[in-house]
Amino acid sequence: EVQLVESGGGLAQTGGSLRLSCVASGFTSSDIAVGWFRQGPGKQREGVSCISKRDGYIYYLASVKGRCTISRDNAKITVTLQMNSLTPEDTAVYYCGMNDYYNRAYWGQGTQVTVSS
Repeated sequence: EVQLVESGGGLAQTGGSLRLSCVASGFTSSDIAVGWFRQGPGKQREGVSCISKRDGYIYYLASVKGRCTISRDNAKITVTLQMNSLTPEDTAVYYCGMNDYYNRAYWGQGTQVTVSS
C-alpha cells in the first residue's frame, strides 16, 4: 500500500519561510513524478511545483517561481518544497502528490500553511 506522509506546514509571517517534506512508502519503483499542490479557502486545487518522472523537468506555478524550490531524493522517495518570501496568498492546505509508472495518482493527507500579514 502506497502512503505519502507530509510534514512541515504551520504558521509563518509575511516574508517568512517554510519547508514542506513528503515521505513516500510502498512504491516498487522510483520512476515516479512528484509534486506539491495546494487548495486555498474557496479555491480549486492547483499545482505549485512538480518534477517529472524521467527527464526531471521542473514546473513552478508562476506566482511562486523564484520563491520556491522543489527537490527530490529518489533513493528515499521524498520530495521537499522550500518556500521563501511567503505572503498571505500562499495560505492553503498543501498536498503532496505522486504519479507512479502506470500514472496512478497518490495523495498525502495535506498540511496546513497559514501566512499572517
